[in-house]
This record gives sequence, C-alpha cells and structure tokens, in this order.
Amino acid sequence: MRDLMNLMGKAKEMQAKFQALQEEIAQMETEGQSGGGAVKVTMTGKFEMTRLKIDPSLFKEDDVEILEDLILAAHNDARTKAEQATQKKTQEMTAGLPLPPGMKLPF
Repeated sequence: MRDLMNLMGKAKEMQAKFQALQEEIAQMETEGQSGGGAVKVTMTGKFEMTRLKIDPSLFKEDDVEILEDLILAAHNDARTKAEQATQKKTQEMTAGLPLPPGMKLPF
C-alpha cells in the first residue's frame, strides 16, 4: 500500500512537470528562414506563425512563385526547429523514466 501511495505521489508530480513543460513549449519561439535569410518566419511551440519578414528585394511581379516557395520553406524550417526543441525538452524531462520504446507523450 505504501508503494502505491508513493507511486501516486510521483505520478501527480510528473503530471505537474508535464503541464509546466507544455506551457514552456507554448511560449517558446523559433525562427526559420530561406533564401539566405530573405524570408524569415517566427512561430510558437504550438506551431502558430507569429511573424513573417520578407526582404523588399523579393517584391517583383515576375518572382511571385519564388516568393511563395521561400515562404513555405521558411515556415517548414521554423516548424522543424520547433519540433526538435519540443522533442529535446521532452527527452530532458523524461530522462531516466522507464518508458516503453517509441512511446509518444501527449503533446
């Protein structure tokens, strides 16, 4: 019975830590770029785009498709960075826990 109470206490502690981690990730910002920095996208840990910066030299009627591709590439770069940062923070949080291989936490 004592082990069960200890386990329940640890479970509540881990739940609080995961909630804090989720809030930290939500506040995190990452920046992706493409075109050598001509297009920059900033997004949150929840993958919401918060900023978009485009170098004015890209505003040419003939280059609309290039600009669209650069925006998509910058967005994807920022998302990849946000996913990697989230994964790293989660791994740090769960270090030493006996989780089954491949188990994904609810993020």
